[in-house]
Amino acid sequence: MNSIYLLIPVTGVFLGIAIWAFIWAVNNDQFDDMDSAASSILFDDESPTIDAIKTEDLKKSKDHTTAMKSNQENADDR
Repeated sequence: MNSIYLLIPVTGVFLGIAIWAFIWAVNNDQFDDMDSAASSILFDDESPTIDAIKTEDLKKSKDHTTAMKSNQENADDR
């Protein structure tokens, strides 16, 4: 019974803090746009361009060609 005399005022303080935080959030426009942040994860930032895709493919093919030449040289050394 003695603990309830402490718990009721502590609960009141926490409730006051929660109400103050909610009012602060509403006054500072925290709840204005609830949908755009949630849906932004569904869309890509940029779509890759054809030039970027070709450049990336060209780099991969050059790396592959270089790797094939070095493998061939190592086979010749054996």
